[in-house]
Amino acid sequence: MSNRRELMALGAATALSACAPSQRRPSAYERLAESIRKPLGPQPDVLELVRFAALAGNGHNTQAWRFAVAPSRVSILPDFSRRTPVVDPDDHHLYVSLGCAAENFVQAAEGTGRPAKVVFVGEGEGRLDIDLGSSRLRPANLFQAIPLRQCTRSEYSGSSVPLADIKRLETAAAADGVSVFILTDRSKIDTVRDFVVQGNSRQMEDAAFRAELKRWIRFNDTDAIAKRDGLFTAASGNPQLPTWAGDAIFPFVFTEKSENDTYARQMASSSGVAVFVGDRADHAHWIKVGRSVQRFALQIAALGMTYAVVNQPIEVPSVRSAFAGWLGMGKARPDFVLRFGYAKLNQGLPKSLRRSVTDIVIQG
Repeated sequence: MSNRRELMALGAATALSACAPSQRRPSAYERLAESIRKPLGPQPDVLELVRFAALAGNGHNTQAWRFAVAPSRVSILPDFSRRTPVVDPDDHHLYVSLGCAAENFVQAAEGTGRPAKVVFVGEGEGRLDIDLGSSRLRPANLFQAIPLRQCTRSEYSGSSVPLADIKRLETAAAADGVSVFILTDRSKIDTVRDFVVQGNSRQMEDAAFRAELKRWIRFNDTDAIAKRDGLFTAASGNPQLPTWAGDAIFPFVFTEKSENDTYARQMASSSGVAVFVGDRADHAHWIKVGRSVQRFALQIAALGMTYAVVNQPIEVPSVRSAFAGWLGMGKARPDFVLRFGYAKLNQGLPKSLRRSVTDIVIQG
């Protein structure tokens, strides 16, 4: 159930976004980003629900999903043409992303009066079938947070999070088959920082990792609008550059030291860290983790906070095993790591884009 405080925070955020005096006309990028996030009407069709589902978090913003649409059922399938085999060789992140999209779809459907039942079908590449029903409209604070959620890769204010809000985050993320560790003790956050830096160093030593990441970087809004995917540099607070210039200077600015220093500062400014661990290392549980992560991220937005993914400790196998041991998880595989906190008042970083619904929908 939505509580009064969260609804007031959401209302204030929406009002400020809509009514704050503008110093200039929105750019083409900003107009597109906002149109992708326009509110749903009172009785949205399935394609509109897919639009909200696709606002989910996903690795490198590759949007490696497809939606098979029928009148009362939507199936979410993996799109392996958009996989990232270096950083995600077993498609773990890809299936987590499918779970994130499924959770957005469920929240959007139920928030507009259509209960949704999700079933994982493991045959073949695996898929998620979502059957839609009908019911009376009911308020849903997580549904309202979908267009507000933003992964903000910057330094935060460092302010502590009230215990009551930590409890709300725990409640939102709770799921059968998934354990969630929320760490707010500074010494533990510092230890996670050390794992992040260690994992990042191993990745930065890998030329294939650097090349794969660069393929998904969009150095300017023209390139970002043309592709509507990937990692827009301005969304991380970095300047825009012509693509040729970005390609040329990338090896000189994207270095192990610069990245490690950035992550260390960002971790030091964060209020907490959340680690998600599925009971098993299989597609079904990775999807469960994704749904848990997405609810956590939506609750973060509902509480007026922000977050960023710091998955380096789980992306390098040797670091992952040590990280699991530190968590006390034995041989279990940690599945997702994020940091969270309060964005600084002067931060207004661009929101990421999504591909057109027509590009991700196939007929069911």
